[in-house]
Amino acid sequence: MTLLSPIIAAPEPAPVRRPVLEIKNLSVDYGYDDSAVHALTDVSLTLHAGEVLGLAGESGCGKSTLAYAATRLLPPPGVITGGEVIFTSSRDGHGGDLFTMSDAELRAQRWRDTAIVFQGSMNSLNPVYTIGKQLMDGILAHSPRGQRETARRRALELLDMVGISKDRLSSYPHQLSGGMRQRVMIAMALALEPEVVIMDEPTTALDVVMQRQIVEQIMALKNDLGFSVIFITHDVSLLLELADRIAIMYAGGIVEDASAREVYRMPRHPYTAGLLHSFPALHGPRRDLDGIPGSPPDLMNLPTGCTFHPRCPHAFAACSTTEPALGPTAFGSEEPSRSVACLLHDPTVAPGPVPLALGVRPAETIVAAES
Repeated sequence: MTLLSPIIAAPEPAPVRRPVLEIKNLSVDYGYDDSAVHALTDVSLTLHAGEVLGLAGESGCGKSTLAYAATRLLPPPGVITGGEVIFTSSRDGHGGDLFTMSDAELRAQRWRDTAIVFQGSMNSLNPVYTIGKQLMDGILAHSPRGQRETARRRALELLDMVGISKDRLSSYPHQLSGGMRQRVMIAMALALEPEVVIMDEPTTALDVVMQRQIVEQIMALKNDLGFSVIFITHDVSLLLELADRIAIMYAGGIVEDASAREVYRMPRHPYTAGLLHSFPALHGPRRDLDGIPGSPPDLMNLPTGCTFHPRCPHAFAACSTTEPALGPTAFGSEEPSRSVACLLHDPTVAPGPVPLALGVRPAETIVAAES
C-alpha cells in the first residue's frame, strides 16, 4: 500500500467562523421630529468568534453612536429607529436580540456576554471612589450572593492581569496616570469574562508609547481569554496592525468592509484610499501625504447620491444622483469576503474599470498588514 505524501494530502477544511454579534440594518436618529439627524442608516456588521473587527472613519461618522446603540446605552436624544443586534454565545449558544430583551434580561447580559470600554477613562471612573470599590461593585452587582472578599480577590486578579500593581486597589482615579486608568477600564470590562468587548477609542489622548503598551495588552488578553473585539478608532494605521477585518464608516454608513490585509494593499473605496494616504509610511519608499480634501458632510443636509462624491477624486455624473449600496466589488469572485459601497464597482453605471490609482500599493511597502 502506498502512503500519500504530506505534500499532496488533501487540505484541511477552513474553520467555520461562528457569528457572535450580528448588527442588522441599525438606524439611529438624534431628535424626535422632522428635524432629527440621521446618525446611522441601515448599518450591518458581523463579528465572528475570536475576531478583532476594526471600525474606522473620521470624527462624526457614527462610530461611537454605533457602539452605544448596539449595547442599548445610547443617551437621549438618541433614538434607535430600526434594526436588530443579535448576540449568540459561542460557548453554549444562548443569546437573542438585545433590542427585545427586558431590563432584567439586558442587565444579566451586560458585562457577562458583552462589555464596553468607554472613551475617556477619567470621565468614566467615579472620582470619589477607589479603583478597588468600583471594580468590586461591578462584580457584586452581577453576583448578588457573592462574598465581598471573593470580589476583592477577583479585583486584585484583574489589576494584575492588566499590569497594575495590586497596591493600587486603594488608589483614586486621579492618582493614576492616563495609561493606568485606561487599563483599569479594560480590567473592569473583563471582570465577568465576556465574549464580546467593544472598545471605543481606548488609546485616545495617550502618547504613542502608552498606546503601544495598551494595544499589546489588549491583544495578549484577547489571545489568553478568547473574547472577540470591536475596536473603534479614527487611526487606520493602528487597525492595520491589530485587526483581522476593518469596516470603514462615512456619514453614518459602512462604505467598505474587508480584511485588514485587503484594505491595506487594495482599498476599493476612494474614501478608504484617502484615509490610508493620511499617514506616513514607516517602511519602503517615501510617499506624499495627500489627505482628503474638504470636510465630512452635515448630517442634516447630506448630499444627494453618494455622500462622499463632493470630496471624491474619482466621482462621475451618476455619483451625484445615485446612492450606492454596500455589495460585491467589481472583482467579484476574486474578493468574496469584501463589500464596498461605490458606483465605480457597478458595471451598469461605471464609466470604466476601477482605476489602479485607487490604492494598489508597491510590494515593498506591504509590511504592517503581513507581519
